[in-house]
Amino acid sequence: MSSIIFLGQNMMYYLIPLMIVALAAMFSERSGVINIAMEGTMIMGAFSGTLFIYLMQKNGTLGGFPLLICALLVSMVVGMLFNFFHAFASINMMADQTISGTAMNMFAPAFAIFAARSVIGIQQVQFLNEFRVVKVPLLSEIPILGPIFFENTYFTTLLGFLILIGSQIVIYHTRFGLRLRSAGEFPQATDAAGVSVYKMRYSGVLISGALAGLGGLIYIIPISTNFNADVSGYGFLAIAVLIFGQWKPLYIFFGAAFFGLMKTISAGYTGIAFLSNLGIPRVIYEVLPYVATLVILVLTSKKSAAPAAEGEPFDKGKR
Repeated sequence: MSSIIFLGQNMMYYLIPLMIVALAAMFSERSGVINIAMEGTMIMGAFSGTLFIYLMQKNGTLGGFPLLICALLVSMVVGMLFNFFHAFASINMMADQTISGTAMNMFAPAFAIFAARSVIGIQQVQFLNEFRVVKVPLLSEIPILGPIFFENTYFTTLLGFLILIGSQIVIYHTRFGLRLRSAGEFPQATDAAGVSVYKMRYSGVLISGALAGLGGLIYIIPISTNFNADVSGYGFLAIAVLIFGQWKPLYIFFGAAFFGLMKTISAGYTGIAFLSNLGIPRVIYEVLPYVATLVILVLTSKKSAAPAAEGEPFDKGKR
């Protein structure tokens, strides 16, 4: 039982940011814009959020829960601004969307290191983790689920599930979601119906940037007390989860749960007696999440349900 609770608690640290960033990519690609800049956006969001936390804690201006909320908002705004450049290049300039995203992924870590050294003198942004909730009264007493979700937890876990529910509702039960999906499937028909494809695609990319920036900070907070311009390839892993999840929120959740479990086993197998006693070399556990990613992609790629007009620039004058 203790092993199950251990796995469940630690899986949340990986599942939540992975799911949020995969949902971020979904909004962009549902609108018709390929966005592989998730890694770069996560780095920018994590950097801006941790730098904000560092500066506030250093000055004693803000702390605790209000500081976390403000830092999350900063990460979202920076993520949106960063993705605006991708939107402009992809939508207005009709640039190759893959190249644009790749350029952003290359730019983000270099900028984060340069900016950190310029502002604080070193490239590692240090902060105090004062955001962990030791125990939620009453809810933590629920058998099994209580310790997993309501002990040694973070507000961001609840936020992640709220984003999942909100994404499901927005995509499938709102007029905005219908227009967003239409822009990614039949942009010419969408334009003929009087809906601006440009606005829908900008909306998708900017929402994507906000969520990916948020996911970057959410990834760093539970597992570290410093940020060094690296999110361990989680942006790329999120794209794999998106494909595995067939661009659907609920499927993305199950995909993120699977990869989150693999990552948890990889990082914390020594805390599970059964696994640590198997005598399997450490390197096997370390590569497990990435091997699992490749295997799953090979098995599911033939059933890909990507939006029909994904990656295709929209030319308003073309019929």
